[in-house]
Amino acid sequence: MLFKDVLGLGHIKNHLAATANSGRVAHAQLFIGPEGSGTLPMAIAYAQYLLCNNQNAENNGENLVCNTKCNTLSHPDLHFAFPVSNSDKVKSHAVSDHYLQDWRQFVKEQPYGNLFDWYRLIGIEKKQGQIGVDEAQDIVKKLSLKSYEGGYKVLLIWMAEKMNISASNKLLKLIEEPPNKTVLLLIAEEEEQIINTIKSRCQILHFPPLGEDAITQGLIERGGAENEARSIAQEANGNFNKALDLLNKDSEDLVFERWFVQWVRSAFKAKGNKGAIQELILWSDEVAKTGREVQKQFLSYCLTMMRQALLLNYKVDSLVYAKIHLEGFDLCKFAPFVHENNIQNIVKELEKAIFHIERNGNSKIIFTDLSIKLTRLLHTKAA
Repeated sequence: MLFKDVLGLGHIKNHLAATANSGRVAHAQLFIGPEGSGTLPMAIAYAQYLLCNNQNAENNGENLVCNTKCNTLSHPDLHFAFPVSNSDKVKSHAVSDHYLQDWRQFVKEQPYGNLFDWYRLIGIEKKQGQIGVDEAQDIVKKLSLKSYEGGYKVLLIWMAEKMNISASNKLLKLIEEPPNKTVLLLIAEEEEQIINTIKSRCQILHFPPLGEDAITQGLIERGGAENEARSIAQEANGNFNKALDLLNKDSEDLVFERWFVQWVRSAFKAKGNKGAIQELILWSDEVAKTGREVQKQFLSYCLTMMRQALLLNYKVDSLVYAKIHLEGFDLCKFAPFVHENNIQNIVKELEKAIFHIERNGNSKIIFTDLSIKLTRLLHTKAA
């Protein structure tokens, strides 16, 4: 994956190429960006640029053997670490090497994919993966060996915020003082979830959400009609993964919006209505049967919709990008019920629910409690 194959982000491409050409390559770099912003494709392109000495080969086809190895993620000096868990395929002590074939498929088919896309591919969508101490031991062992081809060795750690404390501590010395010509590229979405001792040892590069023009062009190149591509790019709000899912009618947001609408409607009916309370309990049971990653994604979706409703309520239409595709539900009509007297508490309760889901709380209890609180909050009067 050459730099030219990565959507947009021209200034980041130029910066990385310039540092590589000058020989001032930081040994530990942290790429931070939201889902669908291209951090993984950019990291792979940068690794390929380093490994294949591509300064003069971007357009003239030199270093074909090296570039072919990188394109198939089979270069012996290119290593990967990513969140995994035990599964039907790997019964115990799961590490990234057990899932390399799946990883190559994922990068080929969904280079802008998110964590849940990855978990679904390897069959652990109802679990919470991590980068654990077994992985850290493997990394230390791999990077202690000499480079196969005499140049750089590159390790990409995708979703680095999923490193547990034991793994982080084991990798501290390696990140601070790696072997010669060894580059560690850490990729993360949630900067605050990476411990400070790791962050302080890395050169940090922040990725912005992708621009609408870049997403539109990317969708057109993948078969989308121009008008549809432009509309989807606006709704995607800088997330190319979401844009592709919307183009292919495969977005989890389409499921989430059905849950959200059902939830909100039941919450409005529930005040003084025992039957509607039962609906909320049944709804909570349905959502609780899904995996924890799905539950966290849904709660994040709800946070987004509540904030978008607030913006609509206060007539800041230029900042509103979200859409509800279900017939019979108008976000504009819902917006007046989200206002200055309840938005902070709504956000607080949603964030608290995410916190408890992450810590393996009882999902049915969490969602039932949240539903009852939402009912009360949505009936709060505006000033």
